[in-house]
Amino acid sequence: MAGQRAQWKGFIKFGEVAAGVALYTAASTSDRITFNTINKATGNRVNRVFVDSETEELVEKEHQTKGFEIDNGHYIIIDPDEVAAAIPESNKTLEIEAFIPCSDVDDVYFDKPYYLTPDKMGSDAFVALRDGMRKSKVAAIARAVLFRRMRTVLIRPHGKGLIATTLNYDYEVRSSKKAFEEMPKIKVDAEMLELAKHIISTKKGDFDPATFDDRYEAALEEMVKAKIEGKAMPKRKKVEASKPNDLLAALRESAGMMKATDKPKRTAANANAGASRQRATRGAAKSTSSKTAQQRKAS
Repeated sequence: MAGQRAQWKGFIKFGEVAAGVALYTAASTSDRITFNTINKATGNRVNRVFVDSETEELVEKEHQTKGFEIDNGHYIIIDPDEVAAAIPESNKTLEIEAFIPCSDVDDVYFDKPYYLTPDKMGSDAFVALRDGMRKSKVAAIARAVLFRRMRTVLIRPHGKGLIATTLNYDYEVRSSKKAFEEMPKIKVDAEMLELAKHIISTKKGDFDPATFDDRYEAALEEMVKAKIEGKAMPKRKKVEASKPNDLLAALRESAGMMKATDKPKRTAANANAGASRQRATRGAAKSTSSKTAQQRKAS
């Protein structure tokens, strides 16, 4: 991928066939607005330091190490070299252990996605694997040491290449039973259910990520721009949950309002235009911020 550095390079192996591959980050948060911690009194940035919890003295980096708590306030010291020695040795190979139906893995196990591309040599084997998986409608489960940990990866055909999604281990995924154990048993009124089904049917559509707006990011950009320009922020309308006695009325009203012809269909072009406006706003905010900083220095 032009302009992007591979996160990992190695081989993908199925049976006795191996192909050179490279792994690239598929999702990034680098374009999000970030904030620094500032001293209110001086307006200066605050630096993070490590302080001994008992002596309250500053601990320099060369005196910092890892520790595992074995009792309340008691630790065993773990040397960084011991941690490095415990990491499984990498053979730089994504070893495919099984091919499974694509729907077999619950997406609650999905961690991070990566693009998997051929790394110059072995392209024929890579294409054979990709096309074979696509025609068989299967995904692959593979294991490899990635980023200093043994990881299980779900590999699926994606466009001209493959997408590899690291998976959470079973012990990392919390049971849904605990999350839903306090859910009350409620028998929904037949009219409510029919109205809900009607609303759902009028709102059916297709998955198109290009039409999704990051409203939180847009709101942050609007806030930063307003602060720089000294403008007041618009007040947001408070959203309240429907009360049980108003629920049926709300459903009836929604069912009457939500018709396919009532609302214009949002297109990818509309979304791209919105994204362009967001980038322009962000650029203006950064430019104004830079000028303000220069003015402060000059004064």
